[in-house]
Amino acid sequence: MERQEVLSLVEGRFARLTAIQWWDHQRVAGARVLVIGAGALGNEVVKNLALLGVGHLVIVDRDCVEMSNLTRSVLFRESDTGRPKASCAAQAAQEIYPALRVQAITGNVLADVGLGYFRWADVVVGALDNREARVFVNSACARVGRVWIDGGIEVMHGLVRGFAPPKTACYECTMSQVDWQLLNQRRSCLQLARRAVAAGGTPTTPITASVIGALQAQEVIKFVHGMDSLLGRGWFFDGASYDCYPVSYPINPDCPWHFPPPPIEPVASFTANTPLQTIADYAAQRLGGLDALDFARELVERLQCPSCGQEQFVWQPAEHIQEDQARCARCGNECYPLFCHSLPAGSAWLARSANQLGLPRWEIVWARYGENMLGIELAGDAPSEMSR
Repeated sequence: MERQEVLSLVEGRFARLTAIQWWDHQRVAGARVLVIGAGALGNEVVKNLALLGVGHLVIVDRDCVEMSNLTRSVLFRESDTGRPKASCAAQAAQEIYPALRVQAITGNVLADVGLGYFRWADVVVGALDNREARVFVNSACARVGRVWIDGGIEVMHGLVRGFAPPKTACYECTMSQVDWQLLNQRRSCLQLARRAVAAGGTPTTPITASVIGALQAQEVIKFVHGMDSLLGRGWFFDGASYDCYPVSYPINPDCPWHFPPPPIEPVASFTANTPLQTIADYAAQRLGGLDALDFARELVERLQCPSCGQEQFVWQPAEHIQEDQARCARCGNECYPLFCHSLPAGSAWLARSANQLGLPRWEIVWARYGENMLGIELAGDAPSEMSR
């Protein structure tokens, strides 16, 4: 009896994508994407990246799911109320694409996400709603030489844009003097920052989030394939009139992020619990000397009362300081923060670890000697599944 061949008409999971002439599924499956923000925009970005078969995601968000999120966030369900957004988004993304390797970080990108995560990523996506976080993400990406795709939405308007400093304009190049004044006002008062956060999110619709989030995911795919992507440029969407137009951003000659980033060395024996003096000694050997260790984020060294002069050392990110800490124990007035972003060689504070000074795990610290700089990645903190 003749053997008969059975023709299967069942298509594979990614058949309609691999049918695209330029599609390289190996590139997509190997891509590493850091998504910062798991609200309306972040939901759309994560959902699309999972559908497209992107293989590695880290999702960061500091908040928990609320009922008001359910009108704009496709990955959340009513039963998720009260759970961390990052965890819910990661779980839903893995349900969409079970082969996805995804990690959720519940925390504030300003304080809780080490620069090792940025260096791990091939591309960073910002689904953020405030200037302060965007400025930090921009500086982090510039320091480690990573592209990032920013999205912004409000009601029926949206904007997507890409930044690749030092080659293109960066986010800081787009900021006006008013933007900087508002940012500095927010940073100067600890309670003011908390009131701004408590004031509520930006009003928008799921349609606007879908449009902008989809374009952010598309820009990731274009970048992964080496195609011409929206870097140093933007695209504005007006959902009311459908007036849509591109935007180009010139490099601001005064912007500090347009020089090649210094080299970075991952050191597997260093973690956030390693004394900074040990790291300083290593850096001095590598550079031939040491002027200072610089940090990629500002830490509140101490709080000072402007009324009675009382001071207290805190060594924490501003985002971790509770409102009762910001009030003077002696007179009850609001204190103001004194920031630190560098420790000189010989400082007594170098006896402490990065963790004890308020820096997150998998951080990169920057050693400086004269005009030479070296980034030292505390690579002992990297999760084993995320090591390059």
